[in-house]
Amino acid sequence: MTAIIPLFEARGIRKRFPGVIALDGVSAFVNRGEVLAVVGENGAGKSTLMKIMAGVYTLDEGTMLLDGRDISFRNVADALQAGICLIHQELNLAENLDVAANIFLGRERLWGGVFGWLDRRAMAREAASFLSRVGLSPDLVDVQVGQLAPGQKQLVEIARALSLDARLIIMDEPTSSLTSGETERLFEVIDDLRRSGVGIVYISHRLAEVKRVADRVTVLRDGRNAGELERAEVNHDSLVRLMVGRDLKQLQHRTRRLEAPKPLLEIRDLRYRGGPAQGISLTVGAGEIVGMAGLVGAGRTELAEAVFGIRPIVSGEILLNGKTLSIANPGQAVAAGLLLVPEDRRLHGLVLEESVGFNLSLPNLDRLSTRRIVSRSRERTMGLALIERLRIKTPGLGKEVGLLSGGNQQKVVFGKWLARSPSVLILDEPTRGVDVGARGEIYAIIDQLAAAGVGIWMISSDMEEFLGMSDRIVVLHEGKVAGELNHGEFSEEAVMRLATGVS
Repeated sequence: MTAIIPLFEARGIRKRFPGVIALDGVSAFVNRGEVLAVVGENGAGKSTLMKIMAGVYTLDEGTMLLDGRDISFRNVADALQAGICLIHQELNLAENLDVAANIFLGRERLWGGVFGWLDRRAMAREAASFLSRVGLSPDLVDVQVGQLAPGQKQLVEIARALSLDARLIIMDEPTSSLTSGETERLFEVIDDLRRSGVGIVYISHRLAEVKRVADRVTVLRDGRNAGELERAEVNHDSLVRLMVGRDLKQLQHRTRRLEAPKPLLEIRDLRYRGGPAQGISLTVGAGEIVGMAGLVGAGRTELAEAVFGIRPIVSGEILLNGKTLSIANPGQAVAAGLLLVPEDRRLHGLVLEESVGFNLSLPNLDRLSTRRIVSRSRERTMGLALIERLRIKTPGLGKEVGLLSGGNQQKVVFGKWLARSPSVLILDEPTRGVDVGARGEIYAIIDQLAAAGVGIWMISSDMEEFLGMSDRIVVLHEGKVAGELNHGEFSEEAVMRLATGVS
């Protein structure tokens, strides 16, 4: 019997960066018409492997084969020429250009040769065929990308990959900003691509998605192969065990439940600019974890931003420990001990080009300075203590924070606020894009803060997360509080009935 030659194969891949071995002899393969899921904790080496496959990085050791033949890429253009396309988690689209222009960006169709003018009609015609293939309306070719929904943007990226004659498409956390409906549509497109013989490498922290979409799973841990599972073997516990090297029961996070705590943060009939006409009221007790649920667009993030001083308040009151606060900007919220871990850490929580030490120190300079001169010794002492306390995986304080894994970046965001001893911590999607092992560590941090009397207001779209972590759940629907659930009333059905406006 003739052996099946994989579409793509990586053998013994090694990659080093200053102070860290990112990949240490990793091997993986994907067949034609197969979806290979690559999973692992943040820092396991998934993104590094994908970037080597796509020509972003060059490998230090090992070999890559395409159709059984040795290949090497000097850059992304080489990989695209070979039919390998990487779709990043942060989509690479020009939002000010229309869909057709994005699909052919850098490969524009021209009249009259190289020095001719754009053949927009040809581009629109070809783009329409690729949009139809991914289930989008051909009428979108002239629509500006910035006007599209996140799910539509994701499909435009796939259409662009198809326009490049991609034989292997790598998707990095493709559903991180999609609704459940958009996610299901993406899965249908993946199924179509699989049937047409395209190979898919699918990276995700959402293990339920992996079980739904993957034909086979390769698990990485600490830059090495941890194991491989066939479709029939894939389940939540087996994936977690391979990813973190320990049993799922060791990742349980809550140590207690709190009933009827003393009110710490009180929001009374609050209205903010751009929000609903009806005021919103909410309380968070000392040591209590209040989960906030709701569908996309329910106004959860907007409410948190208003309380933190980002969005102007129109009317209502905010009280902390019974005293009315006047919050017109984030600086006043921080001074009061009311702190926000934002939904998008890379955009709003970190200065990616700066070091770990810089990011930990930035909001704490007043506490590290004497007569406006920063004490470098105090800064270093604080930074090292936070790295140890939060178990941040970094070679040192000088490491550029943008080069850390997602979970470790999130710990840095937590760390910069923990140094200020918060009274109330608002967490907006605290484990978005974070693997299951780092999640367990973040949950433990949240639990410890609550045990120390910090009020936790946790906004989450992860049903398992807020059901497992909350003492009480408040559900928003169309900007208004639709209902509240105490711990004994928790269920997925109860949350969804409130979130969808069912009385």
